[in-house]
Amino acid sequence: MKIFTTEDIRQIDRYTLENEPIASIDLMERAAQAIACEVISRWLPNRRIVIFAGPGNNGGDALAVARLLIEQGYKAVEVFLFNIGGNKISAECRTNKERLQALGDVDFTEVVNDFNPPYLSKSDIVIDGLFGAGLRDPLKGGYAAMIRYINESGAYVVSIDVPSGLFGEWNDKNDRHNIVNAHLTLALQFPRLAFFFAENHTFVGEWKVLDIELSKEAISTLPSDIYLVEREDVHRKLRHRKLFANKYDFGSLMLVAGSYGMMGAAVLSARAAMRTGCGLVTVHAPRCGMLTMQTAVPEAIFDPDKHDIITSDIALKHNYSTIAIGPGIGTNAATIDALEKFLINSKAPCLLDADALNCLEQRRNLLNSLPIMSVLTPHAREFERLFGEYYTDEDRVKKALETARYYNIIIVLKGHYTKTVFPDGKIYINHSGNVGMATAGSGDVLTGVIGSLMAQGYRPEVAAVLGVFLHGYAGDLAAAQLGTYSLTASDIIDFLPKAIIDTMADK
Repeated sequence: MKIFTTEDIRQIDRYTLENEPIASIDLMERAAQAIACEVISRWLPNRRIVIFAGPGNNGGDALAVARLLIEQGYKAVEVFLFNIGGNKISAECRTNKERLQALGDVDFTEVVNDFNPPYLSKSDIVIDGLFGAGLRDPLKGGYAAMIRYINESGAYVVSIDVPSGLFGEWNDKNDRHNIVNAHLTLALQFPRLAFFFAENHTFVGEWKVLDIELSKEAISTLPSDIYLVEREDVHRKLRHRKLFANKYDFGSLMLVAGSYGMMGAAVLSARAAMRTGCGLVTVHAPRCGMLTMQTAVPEAIFDPDKHDIITSDIALKHNYSTIAIGPGIGTNAATIDALEKFLINSKAPCLLDADALNCLEQRRNLLNSLPIMSVLTPHAREFERLFGEYYTDEDRVKKALETARYYNIIIVLKGHYTKTVFPDGKIYINHSGNVGMATAGSGDVLTGVIGSLMAQGYRPEVAAVLGVFLHGYAGDLAAAQLGTYSLTASDIIDFLPKAIIDTMADK
């Protein structure tokens, strides 16, 4: 699914109005019907619903929702339209105001000057239709005070399209004190980029996209640099296997992983790579890891380092399809030297994770030796150790875009809504996964999954996006049976086969 900017969505709206064709007021009615249906599906008519409508089209949506709820028998609906100074509401908002008032006995207040806010309790539903994603400046004055009043009330807040005060994309210049804290955000046709940053979760809450039937032609033809990766996207990319294929058709992965006391990382990565379908997996590790690897992953070949407890060389004895380096290798000086020698002499894209990233942090000049289109998979702390401290997801993504472009690499920013950033500025946001995957070894599994796909011939950027989704989906399947508290990295591996089967199946 494409994630469009606020300006892009305006273009799609205009195209829909001109080519469906449909009047703006009728498109607003379509949106209001979708919102009202969602409200009706969640709350009974005896609940008190207080609706705050702004002067623009977001307010017009809210007024139309109020009318539809009243028509469906909701008796305790109170509506406040903010028209500060008078005669400042949009044409569609005015039309919906008149339609609402035409119902007769409606609890409706138009705020032109002073405002005495209604009492709100924890049992009330507030529908926030003050401002949409088109807001360009932080809220202040009376509107800021109104939003703080809503937030402090304890009422359950439903925001239309976006929480009032939140910008649709970047909020680094916003005033976060003056944004509605929604419990539920009902997004119209598309989620917004801002929904996928951790620091905005307080504002967005649960979110759900409502289809208001904007032009499919406009959606398909308008380009976007941001995508939400869903099952259907991965389904189209995963390849079915040919009847007469053999193991050499599915690639060979060299996995440099493990050290004394950290062989579990190598085991997890190797098992994940095998479960994701790699034809041949070779694990290069210190000699101390031979018994562990041969016992835990007998399908993998063990290539011993000359050192007993650390990796001191990364000498390739065969022409492997892909090299993945990092899980559990440590940051011994000899290991960093081995990584440096490998990177200086390597031209093919490789995958670097975990301790390989920590090695880069200690010798940053090696970033200049990364082969083009290599994949780095840092979690937030690893990313900040390499590229500086950042206080928000948004800032990390901006830095990742800059870094990926500068070094011509792919960066997988791990976390909830993992974001895969390409050097051409594209961002792929993952929609699978759960909090149970925040557990030791989960990243090692992801290394095996992405490395396996790269070895099978998927381009690095495709392997990264597909691997992140399959990893998250396997975690979702595991959590459905085991819960999120008890989930382990091994559980993710165990559910990889079902994740692949389900994703490849026609539905």
